[in-house]
Amino acid sequence: MKQLYLYPLMIIGLLLLASPASAQVSPQETAARMDTSVKEVPIDGLSIYPNPASGQKVYINTREGKPKKVEIYNVLGNAILSAQLIGNELNISALEPGVYIMKIQEGKSTATRKLVVR
Repeated sequence: MKQLYLYPLMIIGLLLLASPASAQVSPQETAARMDTSVKEVPIDGLSIYPNPASGQKVYINTREGKPKKVEIYNVLGNAILSAQLIGNELNISALEPGVYIMKIQEGKSTATRKLVVR
């Protein structure tokens, strides 16, 4: 009976003592993997006002004035509001007073800004 318990214990011990196999990754491969991250291309002439906002609307202007996709996140990273803007007026009446992060995308350009709502 003791022998039946001994074999699994020996196998577990060997697995714990065995060194894990590791793969060698060249610096070029590491750089290539890191290069896949999203790079932010700034939006020319971006202005957001009023900020801090105390009303129902925020105005987002850019030099090109193209349609924009706006996403607003709370400080925990949860998406609170998402809107597609044709003009420059964003309705923020659904937002409680606090600090938010705005992600604005216009064409291939993106920007991230802080928005304070009073």
